[in-house]
Order: sequence, then C-alpha cells, then structure tokens
Amino acid sequence: MKQILSDKVYDILFWIVVIVIPALSVLWTALSQIWGFPYGTEIGGTIDAVAVFLGVVMGVSKVQYKKNNTSTDTTTTSK
Repeated sequence: MKQILSDKVYDILFWIVVIVIPALSVLWTALSQIWGFPYGTEIGGTIDAVAVFLGVVMGVSKVQYKKNNTSTDTTTTSK
C-alpha cells in the first residue's frame, strides 16, 4: 500500500486531532457558558465527535500502515 502522507504531515495532523481539536471544544463550551454563546453544548459535542472520528480513522490507518510495512519488510538487523 502506498504511503499518502509523509511522517511529518501525519505527526502534525495527529497533534491537531489529539490536542488542538479537543482543546477547541473545551474552549468553545466554556466561553459559551460564560458569554452566553448559542448552542455551546451542541457545538462542543460536535467538535468532540469530529475529533473522535478523526482519531479512529488515523488510528486504523496507522495500524494498517504498520501491518503492511512489517509484512513486506525483509531487512534484517542482525550482524
């Protein structure tokens, strides 16, 4: 299977999915309660759902990538 993303791009996307998006959800939910923004819980929940979905997709992709690379890797490290 061909690798679509470079390791650097994957790491950046992973950081966004694991750190930035959940933090954005908490920020929106808190500010909506403090300032009375509309649909605070709904928007926060939607952001959380998107983060979980992207995290699962990235996790499955990583498992699949590792599975494909270990099954085709024929190099040995013994001396």
